[in-house]
Amino acid sequence: MRSRSRSIVEWVLIIVAAVLVSLLVRTFVFQTFFIPSGSMEPTLQIGDRIVVSKLSVEFGTIHRGDILVFRAPAAVQTQCGDDVADLVKRVIGLPGDHLTSKGNTIYVNGSPLLQPWTHNEPLGRAIGKVTVPANHYFMMGDNEDDSCDSRYWGTIPRSSIIGKAFIRIWPLSRIGFL
Repeated sequence: MRSRSRSIVEWVLIIVAAVLVSLLVRTFVFQTFFIPSGSMEPTLQIGDRIVVSKLSVEFGTIHRGDILVFRAPAAVQTQCGDDVADLVKRVIGLPGDHLTSKGNTIYVNGSPLLQPWTHNEPLGRAIGKVTVPANHYFMMGDNEDDSCDSRYWGTIPRSSIIGKAFIRIWPLSRIGFL
């Protein structure tokens, strides 16, 4: 009888430890997200699932072209009519950058933005003249004409960033690094 109760206690401790480790990993290291809209097409499709690295933002740097998940600014609901908690977009402007657009060309600090990633044109809404504040980022969807992004609701503070998307895990036919 004593051996049986010891075994039960061991299993309870193992399960509790596994749950705690899982919660810690989700909170501080990795998190999965579901793509609900076409704003990042063709890179991310509706229904894709991605894994986000939280540590790469906490201890790393953010570069132009990175795909980030961040808490949606309050203006998303008023400007886009979308009631979402988190968004997935690509970094176009870094702190201190001067952005504008003409036609389908985005200019960063006076030079055309090289976009080696796949994206859909036309650009749609123009950028205007934007200077990205310190510790803020200008974000756009890859489906440029069908993305409610920083052109509508402004830049996002670094403190709103959850993490960098680095791998698509679903569907299995499209699994791969981003």
